[in-house]
Formats: sequence, structure tokens, C-alpha cells
Amino acid sequence: MTSAPTPDMTPAEAESVYFNNYPPPKSLPKHEALARAFVDYHVQANRRLVLVTSGGTTVPLENQTVRFIDNFSAGTRGAVSAEYFLQQGYAVIFLHRQFSLLPYSRHYSHSTNCFLDFMDEEPVPDVEGASESDHRPIVVRSEYQDQMRDVLRKYRYAKRNNLLLLLPFTTISEYLFELRSLAQLMRPLGSNALFYLAAAVSDFFIPSDRMSEHKIQSSELPEHLSQGQATDGSDIYTGGLEAQQPSRSKRLVIDLDPVPKFLHRLVDGWAPDGSMVVSFKLETDPNLLVYKAQTALRRYAHHLVIGNLLTTRKWEVVFVTPDAPHERWIRVPKSRRSKSISGSEAQVGLAEAKRAGDSASGETSGGQQGEKTTSEGVEIESLIIPELVLLHSNMIAKHSPQ
Repeated sequence: MTSAPTPDMTPAEAESVYFNNYPPPKSLPKHEALARAFVDYHVQANRRLVLVTSGGTTVPLENQTVRFIDNFSAGTRGAVSAEYFLQQGYAVIFLHRQFSLLPYSRHYSHSTNCFLDFMDEEPVPDVEGASESDHRPIVVRSEYQDQMRDVLRKYRYAKRNNLLLLLPFTTISEYLFELRSLAQLMRPLGSNALFYLAAAVSDFFIPSDRMSEHKIQSSELPEHLSQGQATDGSDIYTGGLEAQQPSRSKRLVIDLDPVPKFLHRLVDGWAPDGSMVVSFKLETDPNLLVYKAQTALRRYAHHLVIGNLLTTRKWEVVFVTPDAPHERWIRVPKSRRSKSISGSEAQVGLAEAKRAGDSASGETSGGQQGEKTTSEGVEIESLIIPELVLLHSNMIAKHSPQ
């Protein structure tokens, strides 16, 4: 049996082939037990629960992984969004790339300052007889007190009320096993379940029967040592070292297969009946963004695609839905946008204007209830999440017994 799904397979057949050829993650039973208890707790409370996926997935090049292909995602969208879902009263399962940004700690773990810059030793009392001690308490510096207190209180509230469950993954295979399992465990939630798929999922992978067992060597080996190593360009292995004439250097050739699009199985198989499924579409070409989002929506028959351009993702997104008005832009007002090294102000509105043939229109701007202003500007997630909650509320109302 092939280890890679083929285009002529049904979604169910592709699922069977893929998952039968990869061992489940060692952490899956533990994660399932935690998630089952978490879901049951919030079913009893009749609380809405969102699965937020966040960060990038890796594609190993060897079974004993030394090298892998990765995504650029740091998990910013997912971590920030999780905080705003909690603010809206949702419980959150945060399925994240290990060591990527986390809700609340993201304010300090990826700061331009070292986290130690936020702390100091308590000063020596200015009284007679006081002396320096090796055991003085550690305190937050005065200029960071208010901000850190606010973040700490929100984090403590979420933990104390069992509203946040953190589950890590690393590889594309681990991510897909976790997603399938969590979706099935969420079935008792019914329409109270929401899937917010913000993870940057790899589009390609290496089937297990073509993966090298050991580290791919960067130079030729003697024949008696080369068994199991990719030295001849054979399709058996992940990659091969091929001569590149007239140079003496070698090149690594990697043969990747497309990852099956399991969004269809999530919508029509894994997820609870009546639940809402939201995916993201990231593009770099303004001409393609809305078209690709619309295509994804038609192909997988879910409820919302949030489209964003790489260079403007912190300032604008587009909601593409199957219902009128079908396309709606959400933008942070220009005067309240953060400064971004990787962003391009000149591209704001370009995806909409290119498609419509005129200037950008029909946007939802800032100023909504719940928006968050930071020293870097308004976080666009503070505009996205309230809009999404309204859409979810409408879906729940449709599925509620009259």
C-alpha cells in the first residue's frame, strides 16, 4: 500500500492511507485525556469553546530528524487571538507549535527586551543599619508594573477558571493527529464549538517509505558505509546527492508530495454537527488573495475564510463567507496602525482595489468595543474576534431548538 494519498482517492480514503502510515505522537494519549476532561468541564458549563491552532509545522527530512523544512510563522496571530477569545468568554484549547508564542507570556517572551530587563532586586531600605543581602526579593520594575499586573491578572483568571489548555506539536504529522483527535473529542459541544485554524500548515511532506533513516550526508561515503544513505539520486530516499558539472559541489534533491487537504474531513466528518470552522489564507500577491479565499471556501464548504496579505496582515484582513455580502474587509485605521519592519503601507487596500477595479471600500474600521491599543498600535485581532463571535452567535441561534 502506498504511504502517500493520491488525487483519485476520496477524502476518507486519503485519511486512512495517511494516518495508517505514520505512528501517532507519543504525547497523544496524554493530550487526549487532558482535552477530554477540559471539554467535558465546559460542556457541563454550557460554555463556548474554540480550538485555536497556531504556529508553523515542520516537515522532517529524515526519520531520525536532523534536518527539516519549516514555516516562518511565530504564532503571533494565534496567541493574540486566543487572548481575545478568552476576553469574550470562550474556553480555549491552544494547539501550538512548541516554543512558539503563547497567550499572555507572548508580551514578554518575544519582547525586544530580555525578560530580565523587566525585573530588579528590591532596593535596600534607606534606614540605619540596613545592608545589602544575597536574598533580597525580586520585583517588577516600576515602569512595567501596570502593564504586567494587567497581563498577570488575565492569565491567572484563565488558569483559575480552567479556561485555557495548552497543547504543543512540532511536525505536520503530529499536528494532523492532534487536530483529528481534538475535533472528535469536541463533538459533545455541538454548535458551541468553534475551530480557528490559524496555524501555518505545511503544504508538502515526505512519505515515510521515501524518508532516509539517518542524517542525509553532505559528501560521498565509501561504498561499505553508504548503505541506507542517499548518494545516487534514487527515489527510494528523501533526497539524493547529484554531481553538478563542472563544479565539484553536490546538490540535494528532495521529492515532496502534497499534504492531503484534511479541511474537508474536519468539516464533514471530524467536527461536531453545527460547529463553526474558520480557516486562514495567506498570500503575497494582491491579485490572488480574494480569489484563493473564495476557492477554498467553495472547495471545503466551511463557514469563513480570513484572507490576509503577508505585507499587510497586521493592518487588514478580509472575511470571505458563503453568505452576502460575501467579502468584507476589516482594517485598523491608518492613524492607529503599528509600525512593521516587514509591512508595506502602500499595499493596504490593494487586494480589494485590484479585484474590484477601483479604490478600497466597504471596510470595517477600528473603534469597535473591545479593541486593544498598545504602544505599537491597535492589534487587529481586537477587531477580528468580536466580529467572529457575532457570526458564531448567529450560527448557534440557527441550530438552537425553537
